[in-house]
Order: sequence, then structure tokens, then C-alpha cells
Amino acid sequence: MNVIENVMRPARVLTGSWLDVIASNLDYHRATFLWKCSGLTDEQLRQRPIASTSLTLLGLMRHLQGVERYWLHLRLTGTPPRFASYRTYETADGDEWYDESDPVPAYDVYTDYLTACQTSRDLFPRGTKDLDRIEPNPEYGNTDIRFILEHVIEEYARHTGHADLLREALDGTTGE
Repeated sequence: MNVIENVMRPARVLTGSWLDVIASNLDYHRATFLWKCSGLTDEQLRQRPIASTSLTLLGLMRHLQGVERYWLHLRLTGTPPRFASYRTYETADGDEWYDESDPVPAYDVYTDYLTACQTSRDLFPRGTKDLDRIEPNPEYGNTDIRFILEHVIEEYARHTGHADLLREALDGTTGE
């Protein structure tokens, strides 16, 4: 049974306020990522179809819910995020990544991802009232709100590219 079906990507706002364009592009990139995952089973979402010790579509989905919660919940608005307790392991580089032996069904990960995205949408107006506000960050140092928003789009762009490669390797499906 397929986990995700019929993803409709929204039209992007091409003119208007900077925040309208950014919010629109975030939704477009969220939907594009899910489009890359649509029509696949739980098993397919967990597969490593390329020479990688960690990259799967499901792992990317788990990562992107974390991006939503860390950057848009915590850093953008100071809202304590509710991170799911997915099983992780330490990579050869010393980083943490998601363990595909985690028994949480892919549909539950998908639902959790959708919840994280909706919470981000709900928090967006509150978090973007002062774009010049400085937010300390242990990884980058002091950033303003514009950087946070741009960084989340950067995360989606990078990982949707990964999803493109994974999907093509899985079943030959390609897209823009």
C-alpha cells in the first residue's frame, strides 16, 4: 500500500511582499518533496537505492520534520518543539542520522511531518513580525529572521535534490 498519494503542488506567489513569496515557496518545496515520495510503499521509502550508508526518502522526511521544528518552531518563534523520538545512530563522521530499522510506520512519519509543517504555517505570522530580530544560533552564530527563512528553503532545495536521485534510482521516476 502506498504511503502518500496525489500530492498537489501549490502555485507559487511570484510577486508581492517578501514574506508572501517566502511562505509560498516553502509550501511549494514541501509539496515537491512529498511529490518525490508519493506512490511508494513503506518498504520503498526505507530503501537505500544508491551507494549511501544513510540516505533514504523516509530518513529525509524525518530530517525535514526536524528542520521544521528546530528552525521554524524554536528559532523563528521560540516555541518549544515536540520532536518525535525516532531511532538514530551515529554515522562514520560522528553525526546522527535516522535508523531505518525504527519500527515507526512510514505513514506515521508522514503524518508527523504534515503536523510539523502545519504548525510552522500557523507560527509563521508571529515569527516574522520583526525580520531584523537577531536570533542566536549555536551552529551559525547570530542570524536575523531572513537568514532562518532562507536556510529552511536551502534545506528543502538540497534534500529535494537528494529525493530526486533516490526516486530515480528506486523506480526510474524523474521530475523537475
